[in-house]
Amino acid sequence: MRLILAHVAQILIAGLGGLVFYWLGVPAAWLSGSAIAAALWGLSGWAVPMPRALADAAMLVSGAAMGAAVTPAAIDAIGRYPGSLMLLVIGVLAISLASTFWLTRISGWRKADALLASVPGALSTVLAVAADRKADVPSVAIVQNLRLFVLIALLPSVVVATGGGGNTNALIGQGMPVESPGGLAFVLLGGLTLGLVLQGLKVAAPILLGATVVSSVSHGTELVTGVIPPVIATGGLVLIGLFIAERFRNIQRSTLRRALVAALGSFSVGMGVAVIFAALATWLAGVSFANSLVAFAPGGLEAMTVLALVLGLDPLYVGIHHLVRFLGIGLVLPFAVGWLQRGKLADAE
Repeated sequence: MRLILAHVAQILIAGLGGLVFYWLGVPAAWLSGSAIAAALWGLSGWAVPMPRALADAAMLVSGAAMGAAVTPAAIDAIGRYPGSLMLLVIGVLAISLASTFWLTRISGWRKADALLASVPGALSTVLAVAADRKADVPSVAIVQNLRLFVLIALLPSVVVATGGGGNTNALIGQGMPVESPGGLAFVLLGGLTLGLVLQGLKVAAPILLGATVVSSVSHGTELVTGVIPPVIATGGLVLIGLFIAERFRNIQRSTLRRALVAALGSFSVGMGVAVIFAALATWLAGVSFANSLVAFAPGGLEAMTVLALVLGLDPLYVGIHHLVRFLGIGLVLPFAVGWLQRGKLADAE
C-alpha cells in the first residue's frame, strides 16, 4: 500500500507541475511542467521507479493521439518531404561529428564514448550499444539525458518565440470531435496488440510505434475520425513527462557534476548545427521554421514527436523525420562504434 501511495503522490506532483505551467501560460505546459516537477521530486530522494505498465500506458495514449493527425489531407502532403529527409541524414552526421569533436578535443573523451554520447536521439539503442561495447555508460547517459531534458524544458518557449506553434496550451485535438468509446477502444487495443508484437520482435519504442501505426491507418482511411478525449490526452502527457524525468534521475550526482560541462558543450554545438539544417529544411520543404526546428532537434523519437503535437505543429512531418533518424541510428551505430574500437586496438598493438 505504501508503494502505491508513493506512485500516486509522484504522479500528482508531476501533474501539479503541468498545472502550474498551464496557469503560467508556458508552452507545452503539461509535458514540460510535469518533467521539471518530477525531476525536482527525484532530487528529494523520495521518488520511486515508474512502473513499466504506466510508461506503456503513456506511450499508448501518445501514439494514439499522434496518429489522429494523419488525415487524408496530411498524407497528400508527404510528397514534399524527400528533400528534407535527405537534409536530415546529412544533418545527423554533422551533429554527431561536431559534438564528437567537442567531447574528444575539448573534454578529452575517448572517441567511441564521444560518438555514443553525440548521436542525436535513439537513447535506448545508444545505451544498449554502450553497455555491449563496455563504454562509459554513465557519462554517455548524462550527455544524452541532459540534451533531451533541456529540449523538453526550453524548446517549447523557443518555438513560440520564433513565431511557431498554434495554441500551445491546447489539448490534443481540441476543437475536433472526440472519438466514440468504440473507436477509442479499437485504436487503443489495436495499438497495444501491435505494440506487443513489435516488442517480441525487439523493435524499440514498440507500444508507441504500434499505437501510432494503428491510429494513423485508422484515421488515414477514415475508419475512425475522432480524437483522444482531452482528459486522457493530458494524463498521457503527464506520464510522458514523468518518464523523461526518470531517465535523468537515476544518474549519480558525482558523475553528473564531472560530465556536466562536457554535456552542455556537446548540446550547444549539436543544437547549433541542428538550427542551421532546420533553416535549410524550412526553405527546401516549404514548412515553418518551428516545424523544421523540432524535426531536426537532437532529441528522442517519443519526446520530440509528442512535443510537436502539443505545440500545434505538424506531427506527421516531425514524426517521419525522427523515425527515419531513429531507424538509421539503430542500423549504423553498432558498426561505427565497433570500427572505432577496432581501430583503437590496432593502434595499441
